[in-house]
Amino acid sequence: MTADDSDGIRPGSTGGTRDGDGTRAVRAGLPEAVKNRPALPGPAFAAHYHLPGEPDGPYTYGRDENPTWTALERAIGELEAPGESVVTTAFASGMAAVSAVLLSQVRAGDAVVLPDDGYQALPLVGEQLTAYGVEVRTAPTAGDAQLSALEGARLLWIETPSNPGLDVCDVRRLADAAHAAGALVAVDNTLATPLGQRPLALGADFAVASDTKGLTGHGDLLLGHVTCRDAELAAGVRRWRKIVGAIPGPMEAWLAHRSLATLQLRVDRQCATALELARTLSGRSEVTGLRYPGLESDPSYAVASRQMRRYGSVVSFELPDRAFAERFLAGLRLVDDATSFGGVRSTAERRGRWGGDAVSEGFVRFSVGAEDPVDLLADVVGALDAAAR
Repeated sequence: MTADDSDGIRPGSTGGTRDGDGTRAVRAGLPEAVKNRPALPGPAFAAHYHLPGEPDGPYTYGRDENPTWTALERAIGELEAPGESVVTTAFASGMAAVSAVLLSQVRAGDAVVLPDDGYQALPLVGEQLTAYGVEVRTAPTAGDAQLSALEGARLLWIETPSNPGLDVCDVRRLADAAHAAGALVAVDNTLATPLGQRPLALGADFAVASDTKGLTGHGDLLLGHVTCRDAELAAGVRRWRKIVGAIPGPMEAWLAHRSLATLQLRVDRQCATALELARTLSGRSEVTGLRYPGLESDPSYAVASRQMRRYGSVVSFELPDRAFAERFLAGLRLVDDATSFGGVRSTAERRGRWGGDAVSEGFVRFSVGAEDPVDLLADVVGALDAAAR
């Protein structure tokens, strides 16, 4: 976001588009260096600000703005669209960000197009939209099937790669078609992160993510964000945040900004190990339905390789049945049985235990962490061997 000079945060602090991802991640959103001041100022805990006279300036009340949010929002904007003028709005969770886009941009009588294989909570938003008189259409991610539902729609919601199935669609193709039909385009970029994929550069109007996952990567906070080029669209999203009060805490925002410095290091390790895991699993007879967009044999590889710069930390696959999958998960030493992904500690789960996803009882979503690849792969192979006995 753009802040006036009084906030002490310098625009374009990473040096523009020529910097590498690691440099940008380390420097993003930092203030100008001042002698005897910290490189990243601590969180600003404030419900109100000193405000004599007429209200002006960026900081008037704690539900509207906070200097710690400003720094984080600028940092994320620099990662989403290096060298460009964009507006990022931080939220208390990924679902707060998702809801802000959908509920601020459509009204009764509009139609929205959602993926039918997206994040498990997305249908809940769809139900709420329906209750408000919005027509909700759904189609799969694979094969750009959402193209068939665009006529007369107000907004197209894309999730690529999809969670948990890891299907990929052609964002630019869908965005061009949606805009030609008069629809806005939002892309849930949670699995890819801005280092893996930049939705705005592919034609999207909104880049949305749950920063609980890979962007912050430590499994210790809940956050989300929305980034837009169009100031009017961004104002609608920001107004929604103010109305519903879905604001991040300053400590969470500060922790998130601190975590960005290691983003490129984390993502590169995770993606490299995820590819090795996928290759290892491809040779196992117990494993079927293996998906990883960076694997050359994956159905999505051709599309993913055109629009993604990194393929993410998540690998999905099927084991013979529920019991086999549970034996496998119980046998893992270095992997937490948990429902999140993108963190430095590897996690895996039998996704069917929650219901709501169209997956088999033996379907496993595996999120690769930052462990030594040799150790992690040995752990997986050992757990598979033990589960097969």
